[in-house]
Amino acid sequence: MTFCKFIAAFTAAALPVAAYASCGAATCSVNSGWTAENAATETGSAFELRYEYIDQSQPRSGSSRVGVGEIRRHHDEVSTTNQSFIASYSKMFSSGWGISLVAPLVSRDHQHVHNHGGARITDRWNFTELGDARVIGRYQRPLEGNFSAPATAGVSFGMKLPTGSTTVANGAGNVAERSLQPGTGTSDAIIGAYYHQKLPKQDASWFAQAQYQRALNSNANYRPGAVLGMDVGLRKSLGERVAGLLQLNVVTRQRDGGTAAEPADSGGRSVFLSPGLAYALGEGLQVVGFYQQPLYQYVNGVQLTMRRAVVLGLSGRF
Repeated sequence: MTFCKFIAAFTAAALPVAAYASCGAATCSVNSGWTAENAATETGSAFELRYEYIDQSQPRSGSSRVGVGEIRRHHDEVSTTNQSFIASYSKMFSSGWGISLVAPLVSRDHQHVHNHGGARITDRWNFTELGDARVIGRYQRPLEGNFSAPATAGVSFGMKLPTGSTTVANGAGNVAERSLQPGTGTSDAIIGAYYHQKLPKQDASWFAQAQYQRALNSNANYRPGAVLGMDVGLRKSLGERVAGLLQLNVVTRQRDGGTAAEPADSGGRSVFLSPGLAYALGEGLQVVGFYQQPLYQYVNGVQLTMRRAVVLGLSGRF
């Protein structure tokens, strides 16, 4: 039985890397696109439906865990539960060019303690809103010279669009911090490069990828920090339908800027280990699951950080 084949590099390039903020808003850095038996681009269309769950309930200062309010801030962050539902569609042409569209639905439950005039006031936001969409172009070419282990290299380039709201408020009418909002309000440039190689003798494949995202403007005195994500991953067949997956994900983010931002409590760097499994449902269709565990996390100031994350995906080609 053949494992599903789909345009993996598109979705890998288009999905967001992890984002830091003092309030704990985040998306997962796992690349679920490099999980099929044949990740080389083929002419045609592909889709992916992806669910992410990220538990951010550990306050941290630098690389050290701290308790809620141990290092007092105007807002003592307590927890954020991030859930994202991401739909992507990709189209590949025989020329080596292609395009991908990505649309996220963001669900967040955030709680912090507002220190005001000696009082400690608990504030909470719970919302589900459309996030910032992405349009990603791509060009790739096969590399010649190694027929026993064929390889492909490519570049990606595109934009994150300001489609998500920046004014979500809770029931008391308090507008959420800008870093918690489902959208940044900015247009961001995205560039990346990747390398993928099949290892037929080992019934395996591996990839490496880097992607950089930077805001081109600010919105209402807020500019998100630039993000660099780097990933390396391995896929190994474990049977007729099942494959084992393993990724190392590295993310670094600069401080946010502007009077509506919290520069002192934004930005940082992290390293994650992401094991997973892929299961072929049939020709052209598969399900994927990852569990992401942080190995190292460093933040500026005091921020909520991840305890764990889970990614589930359904992808196919048509």
